Amino acid sequence: MSFYTEDVKLPKFPKEQLQKSVNFLIQNEGKQQGNISVIFCSDEYLLKINKQYLKHEYYTDIITFDYVENSIISGDLFISVERVAENAGQLGFSTEMELCRVILHGILHLTGYKDNTDAEKLLMREKEDFYLQKMGFKSKKNDF
Repeated sequence: MSFYTEDVKLPKFPKEQLQKSVNFLIQNEGKQQGNISVIFCSDEYLLKINKQYLKHEYYTDIITFDYVENSIISGDLFISVERVAENAGQLGFSTEMELCRVILHGILHLTGYKDNTDAEKLLMREKEDFYLQKMGFKSKKNDF
């Protein structure tokens, strides 16, 4: 997994722990890791991508481009650092934890999980919490 920035500084987060958790997630879901790029950017940068590629006129925390072939997980995860920080504050989580949650969320999409229905959203959140706990985060409020 590689990390890049577009128009923001690289945010602080536990890269090694995240990589281990992503490796575990992919293996646990019966897949293999291919090329995964995480691109950190601003709200405005991600809004442009959302409009251009998805025809959506709203801000979001992540957009995942899926390049999965068979069971090899590859893709690009574009993440708005601003949106993640705002969401973390509203939810009472640390920014580092919310950033890891959003990255895991994108990886879960690449492994085949959806979040269109309430049941799918609930399963996705349970999976996120499970893998966050594997990283040492408490799944409820704040902290490592």
